[in-house]
Amino acid sequence: RYRPRRPLSAVGSADPRRLRGYSGSTPSAATTASAPVAEKLSPRRSCGPSGKADFLYRPVEIRNTFTMSITEIFHVLVIAHMTTGSVGLVSLWFPLLTVKGSRVHRLSGRVFVTSMLFTGTFATGISICTLIDPVSTHLHLMEHPEFGGAETIRAIFGWMMLYLAFLTINLAWYGWRCVKTKNNRAANRRWENLLSQAILLVLSVNCLVHGLEVGHPLVIGISFVGLATVATNLWFLYKPKLGRVDWLLEHIKGLVGAGISVYTAFFAFGAIRYLPEAALTPFLWAIPLVTGLAIIIYQQTTVRRKAARA
Repeated sequence: RYRPRRPLSAVGSADPRRLRGYSGSTPSAATTASAPVAEKLSPRRSCGPSGKADFLYRPVEIRNTFTMSITEIFHVLVIAHMTTGSVGLVSLWFPLLTVKGSRVHRLSGRVFVTSMLFTGTFATGISICTLIDPVSTHLHLMEHPEFGGAETIRAIFGWMMLYLAFLTINLAWYGWRCVKTKNNRAANRRWENLLSQAILLVLSVNCLVHGLEVGHPLVIGISFVGLATVATNLWFLYKPKLGRVDWLLEHIKGLVGAGISVYTAFFAFGAIRYLPEAALTPFLWAIPLVTGLAIIIYQQTTVRRKAARA
């Protein structure tokens, strides 16, 4: 017998006996209350007197079973951060030790810059997870006398790490742009380069403020690195008269500075899990800083001597 097509608007009020899983009795009020929110319409063919197919529809439940907590997202980002950071730890030395301008120098430099941009991005996500939930993301540090308290953890692993993450991005991007644009003033002053300096300035001041609030000298002191970076970057961008190799000096400063950042994270933040009491000691942070500054001074001195002889 021909059964006319039911309009789609009537699906929501379908006969409960036609629902999937019907066992022969009318569903109770509890069953009705748990009716699916999202429905997918699936056709069931039926032939009318015309011989053409009509479609009857029934609701099919779709359940979303994929959810992640902040802690799970945090751990995924940590793994990604460690992976790209490891690439940066190794690839840093190839452009430093190979002939400048050679194919190996250029290719390894691109690998290093790319790894630093990804590492800084993942670190930004890690810091945001910490700011949202400092307790569950760093549960192992809650009872530690050096870090005890959510506010201290938020200041160190939230605000300071957010600042250091963007400092890494800023230095890698700035150093790469210097070698691409050289002394081209208009290209160097593009909006994204200037915006990067403004964001780093805000995050540096924010890190300083939160360091003063929790009274932690390392958080206070490290913020001045960002302030100095912004000052020297802007000096190059707006310097009245550029020297012939000024872009190369800034290129060295930016990329070796990013290398300092990744090795600082390796020594300091890597020690959090195994030696929490030593992770924030000035000596541990000074090792990559002093080594990196020595490399910058040596490389820049070499460039200046070659430029003077040319």
